[in-house]
Amino acid sequence: MSVLRRQFLVGLLALGSGLAVAQAAPAVAQAVKPPPKGYAVVIGGALKADNDDVWGRLVELSGGKGARWVVFGTASENPDKTGRRLADLLERRGAVAEVIPVAPQLRWVDLDKAVRDPALLELVNNATGIFFSGGAQERIVDTFAPGGRPTPMLDAIWDVYRRGGVVAGTSAGAAIMSSVMFRDALSVMAVMKGQLRDGKEVDRGLGFVGPNLFVDQHFLKRGRFGRMIPLMLAKGYKMGLGVDENSAAIVQGDMVEIIGAKGALLVDLNDVKTDTSTGALNASGIRVSYLDRGDRYDLGLHKIQPSARKLRGSKLDPNAPGYKPDFTNDPYYTDMLGDTIISNAMGILIDSSQKESRGLAFDPKAPASDPQADLGFSFRLYKGKDSVGWYSDELGADEYTVSNLYLDITPVRMSRPLFTPWSGR
Repeated sequence: MSVLRRQFLVGLLALGSGLAVAQAAPAVAQAVKPPPKGYAVVIGGALKADNDDVWGRLVELSGGKGARWVVFGTASENPDKTGRRLADLLERRGAVAEVIPVAPQLRWVDLDKAVRDPALLELVNNATGIFFSGGAQERIVDTFAPGGRPTPMLDAIWDVYRRGGVVAGTSAGAAIMSSVMFRDALSVMAVMKGQLRDGKEVDRGLGFVGPNLFVDQHFLKRGRFGRMIPLMLAKGYKMGLGVDENSAAIVQGDMVEIIGAKGALLVDLNDVKTDTSTGALNASGIRVSYLDRGDRYDLGLHKIQPSARKLRGSKLDPNAPGYKPDFTNDPYYTDMLGDTIISNAMGILIDSSQKESRGLAFDPKAPASDPQADLGFSFRLYKGKDSVGWYSDELGADEYTVSNLYLDITPVRMSRPLFTPWSGR
């Protein structure tokens, strides 16, 4: 067995054993209670202060003007400054916001006492909105659920959520929303190559979006679908939602609504096929959809509801008579994990006479000591019988919603070195 294949399989088996524990005891052990009536708002990070669509909606969902919020800067390197900034942004939209001093970086705070402090618990219990800042997501999980055990503070947050409140988080605060999260996985390519260690790259989340949906953030900007798919395969997830920067997904039960500046990628592995014989990530039939701002998605029915703006625009059905696509070129994407490349490729393909497009991802700076230095991945994005899209330029730019394109990812061997000097004839 090759070193490449052995490392991939050993990593996958090790991850699978750890994940079985994580899924058997989802996120943090919670007593069986009715499903939450509230809203989990997954914000993709880099949320701008002037994004009234998101900030205003948070306050609206929590009861409108005068709604009480508590802000946790727990994940931040500077939790006090971060917390006060977030509280100010909520108050500008009419909320009353309080920063809760529970964070590892507040060295003078006894965290064990703080998460049990009656006065702080009362502030949480009286709130209708909870906000988790960005930073390092492990600080949130390790503070509110050390060793997987919920603290009284986490129980109070769940009570707010169950009775109809809002639990929102940006960046790291969004990562903790699913039952399993990326803990510290900065390299998408490393995850694709099989580096998925329980307690290292992956860990328990807090599970606000439920056990069946995996979420990730900074998604399109950083090409993170490349790391989402291996984790979903290892964990047994069928549905994944990756939210882009300065955007948010509002999740209530099975319904998802996208708001903000951009959109989100939905990954559906219900019909995926894998081949482990190559010793590397090899998956076909991955169903991908792009949800633009204003779009909704029913996770139960697996159905997109395009925004009114898109419905006023053009429907793009490659399988319907009269389909007149705008593009005829056949692009090849040399960095499929690049900034918004996947969503751009999807929009172009659904509006193209081409049936598929292809791309590549690899690490051009992999050291020679890396036994997987020459491992790269080929991507095939293609249309199916149920592929459909919607287009609008109503807001002054080309905007697409895309339902059910398909993606195959296969391992390839890259040349080392990648190129040599041109020597003429």
